[in-house]
Order: sequence, then C-alpha cells, then structure tokens
Amino acid sequence: MPDPTEMVLACTIAAALGIVVISMLARMVLGGKNRVVAAADPAALDEASPYQTPEVGALPPELPVGRVPVWFYRPLDLVGAGFVFGVFSALVLASLRASHETVPALEPATLLVNLGFQFFMAGVVAILVVMRVGWVAWLGLRWPSWPWVLLIAPGAVVFMWVVFGGLQVSGYVEWMESLGVETVQDTVKLLQKSEDPLILGLMALTAVIVAPLCEEIVFRGYFYPVLKKFAGAWPAALCSAVVFAAAHGNLAALLPLFIFGGVLVFVYEKTGSLWAPIAVHSCFNSATVIVQIAARYYHLPLEGIP
Repeated sequence: MPDPTEMVLACTIAAALGIVVISMLARMVLGGKNRVVAAADPAALDEASPYQTPEVGALPPELPVGRVPVWFYRPLDLVGAGFVFGVFSALVLASLRASHETVPALEPATLLVNLGFQFFMAGVVAILVVMRVGWVAWLGLRWPSWPWVLLIAPGAVVFMWVVFGGLQVSGYVEWMESLGVETVQDTVKLLQKSEDPLILGLMALTAVIVAPLCEEIVFRGYFYPVLKKFAGAWPAALCSAVVFAAAHGNLAALLPLFIFGGVLVFVYEKTGSLWAPIAVHSCFNSATVIVQIAARYYHLPLEGIP
C-alpha cells in the first residue's frame, strides 16, 4: 500500500482551512448585523464585529474567551496568517514529495538554514505586530505568576506521555505501520543514529531553545490569536493545532502533535502569557532529546514511537 501521508495531511490541512473560512464568513454576517451595537458599545467591539478596526488609543475591550488579547489585530493580519498557513503547508507537502525512504543525510549547514528560517518566520510576524503594540502587551511577557511554569511544563509533558502510552496500547502505531506509514519522525531518527556531535548539538539547540521560542511566537503568539479574532476561539485552536502538527511532516505524529498543539493553546489561554507554552514546548522537546540520547547508550526499545 502506498504511503498515504501526503494525501491525508493535505486533506487535513484543507479541512481545517475550510472550517476557519466558514467560521469567518459566519462572523462577518453576524458582525454586520451587530455593527450598530458594536459602534455604540466599545467593550463589545471585539466580540460583536471583529472586522471593525479599533480607534487609535482606544482601551482594549474585555476578552470574550480566555486571556489571549486580540483587540489590536486588524483585518490585514489575515494576510499575515495566510502567509504563515501557506508557507508551512507548502513546505511540508514539498518535503514529503522530495523525501526518501532512508533517513536524510543532514549537514550542519542545512540545520543552520533551518534555524535561520525559524527566526525569519518569528521575525516576520513580530514586525507585523510590534509596530502597533509592544512585545510585553502582545505576548503577556510580564507574567507575575511565572513560577507556575515549574508545575505546568512537567505536568503537560506527563500528560503527553500518557497520550503516547495510550496510543501505543491501543494499537495506533501498529495501525499506522499497516498503512505503510513511517512511524518515527526524521528528526528523531537523526537523534537516534547520528554520530556527528555538531549535528547532535545543533539539533538539541533547535529542539530545546529555538523551536519552542520561534514556533510559539508564530503559532500561538500570532497565528492562533489572529484566527481567534476573526473566526472564533474553537476554529482558531483547531486550525492552529492542525497546521502545527502537520508542519512536522509525519502522519503517525499528526494526532499526538495535534493534541499537543491544543494543550499549548489551552495553556496560553489560561495564563495569558506566552512564557507558559514556551516552557511546556521546551520541556517536552528536552525530555524527547534526553530520552532519545539515553536510548542510544542504554538500548531502550523506543522503535515505532512517533
């Protein structure tokens, strides 16, 4: 049976996009009906008519859902969200078409290009926002309850390990294998097999620091709240989690990473600070790196775990 990864990921991404577009159109219609109410009540502006541009200097309205602010986003930000969606969708589909059955031979230069790309994407979305609102207000960086990350991050990692264990016990991995799907991500394979200390160091740096920082700025800091503003919280969470999971290019990892993306959105909404999902993401990746490297020396049976 041919590997269905490309087809399933493409259909999943298209379905998520369709849900967002339908939700946006519905809110546009409802926003038009409530335009008079929104104009009369600035506190209702964000929820009643998201397509109206807030006045310069206006106080931020109360949030209809969660603690992630969306009042400063404009309809033009939909172009930025579309750019993020298009870039990651195109990259994952292009990489799948060019992939080989064996583990790709990565050079340090390739990993450095990947690092540069992640900083580039984070920089693009930052430029789109910080001219209107500062970093602290945008991402909730002044978080007085930051010590909670010492509990939130490990707790989220334990939760994800339970999810992985449940999938393993349920026969999910065996089902993926029966479909001809590669069940281990290429990056995990490299951690398991590469003997180049420079490559291992760059991969660890990317996984533990760069990816949690840049991906959270892009996916949770910008992509999700823009969609939340114009499509609603649930469609935004769904679409952002799908794109985040699909961007890793592995069908077996799509479901667990979709759940992980939802956890990151939940943590962000509950805390209102991007420090929380960054900490969760970094802790999760750190645990993965430690386990995979330890498995090389202690011969742990990790084959087949996405």
